[in-house]
Amino acid sequence: MTHQIIQPDGWVQAKGYANGVLTEDGTLYTGGQIGWNKDQVFVAKDFIGQMEQVLRNILDIVEAAGGTASDVVRLTWFVKDKKEYMAHQREVGEAYRRVFGKHFPAMSMLVVADLIEDEALVEIEATAKITKS
Repeated sequence: MTHQIIQPDGWVQAKGYANGVLTEDGTLYTGGQIGWNKDQVFVAKDFIGQMEQVLRNILDIVEAAGGTASDVVRLTWFVKDKKEYMAHQREVGEAYRRVFGKHFPAMSMLVVADLIEDEALVEIEATAKITKS
């Protein structure tokens, strides 16, 4: 098996990158996901709304590869506004659990000056280990 590109059904095609790449050993790498929906439209303009959409996007990619939230082993977050993130810790946790439940993989967070899409407030990339039975 060569690497398999993962593109959830119904999503607008990614341009210049892959939403997910599944390797022979079952490791799934997602491209950095931002807070737009499958049509590449930002519905939410706030941090929590975008963060929840990002996590849903990641879960869609994981599920398209045959996995579940519990297969995610690492999340790397890129946020534009540390103060906004810190001021909404309770809401961050609630939104996270709505998507990933009580599964908490290894995580890193970086505060960045900007993201490529002007409307994006957060970007998250994931690594998952998917075992097929």
